[in-house]
Amino acid sequence: MNQSAKRHSPLQAALIGGAIATTATISLFGQAWTKCVQAALQDSPKALVDQVWQLVNREYVDGKFNQQDWQAIRQSLLSKEYTSNEQAYIAIRQALQRLGDPYTRFMDPKQFEALTSQTSGEVTGIGIRMEINEKTQRLTVVEPIENSPAQKAGIKTGDEIVAINGKPTLKMKVEEASNLIRGQAGTAITLRLSRPGKNQFDVKLTRATIEVPIVNYTLKQDGGRRIGYIRLREFSGHAADQMRKAIRDLNRQNADSFVLDLRGNPGGLLQASIEIARMWLDNGGIVKTVDRVGGSEETKANRTALTNRPLAVLVDGNSASASEILTGALKDNNRAVVVGSQTFGKALVQSVHELRDGSGLAVTIAHYYTPKGTDINKTGIIPDIQLDLTEAQERQLAANPNLIGTLNDPQYARAILALSNTKFAQPTTPSQTSQNTQPLSIRAEDLKF
Repeated sequence: MNQSAKRHSPLQAALIGGAIATTATISLFGQAWTKCVQAALQDSPKALVDQVWQLVNREYVDGKFNQQDWQAIRQSLLSKEYTSNEQAYIAIRQALQRLGDPYTRFMDPKQFEALTSQTSGEVTGIGIRMEINEKTQRLTVVEPIENSPAQKAGIKTGDEIVAINGKPTLKMKVEEASNLIRGQAGTAITLRLSRPGKNQFDVKLTRATIEVPIVNYTLKQDGGRRIGYIRLREFSGHAADQMRKAIRDLNRQNADSFVLDLRGNPGGLLQASIEIARMWLDNGGIVKTVDRVGGSEETKANRTALTNRPLAVLVDGNSASASEILTGALKDNNRAVVVGSQTFGKALVQSVHELRDGSGLAVTIAHYYTPKGTDINKTGIIPDIQLDLTEAQERQLAANPNLIGTLNDPQYARAILALSNTKFAQPTTPSQTSQNTQPLSIRAEDLKF
């Protein structure tokens, strides 16, 4: 799951204010070593180095290892002495760089913890989004998360956080404040707040495990239609459940068309993208993966769509990986009209492993293709209606996020216009799709984007 290296999208958002509570599936290493190697290495940093080498040797998508002699690399790695895990980390990263693949990467324990938090869709903390207010330069609550300790304690948007457990926040960065707020579920924390028209006051809270809301939706009346607008920020462990709830609720409100906003969505879990695709597609292919020996597997829709109403999908240059899986499936099956900018272009699948010391390894294990067999790696998906935002428009949306998903948002407005054209966004018929329903042989729960 990688953020784009392109220009930062104004449509991206970050969750601040919680420690890690992961439900992301990870695989534990344990079968590749022989007993003699285990006995020789025991629990030394060298054992970690060899653990990483073994995983890459077993799983990496390129059996030629980017023309590198992977066996010789192992001998070189094991010929060195490492006095600390940090030295081992450096050697591991240097070895992985020789693969020429930025997505096969080593993560130290903190980085791995951050990844598992992001993919799990859960945090442990008090449940607030916060920022440094540009005008006041004060640490300010953007919003409390629904059903979080912060919301239950009455913390409101606009509250300034004056102190955290007695430590003043003046000139404190968001990251430092977030580290202070994080902690184990059940532990206590006290915030001193400032609110207009009220003296400073303390709020005592108990940290809890919180499901992060990454799906926002509303019913709009635009272009003479009842538009169900859904914005999906990432494909976390709770994305499918939240998407299902959104579609069903908008169906009950009699939405006659949908706009699915994937702009700024960097990806996430493969299984989440498959489940969500099936909510929009009754028939047709979703994704095909090809492994290191050329074996290909295809996953398809299974007649479980929740709606067949017209659909438009919004994308941009920061819509990546799982976002492109979903967009490609909807586009290739003529289920949706795609509007916006060309997507990022990441068509590689990673399996993520927790290592013996709490660090982690992401290994590219497969290449994926859209249902029509298109390879979008490094090229992305070209929208049906390509409309790039100007820098001025991007600045306007970044400064006024309430304009996103309104007629003042040029890409959203163009999608509404497209939905009035009946040839767009219609579901496919069974005759348009293959009947092969062979499932993925790779454990989809283990795959990250």
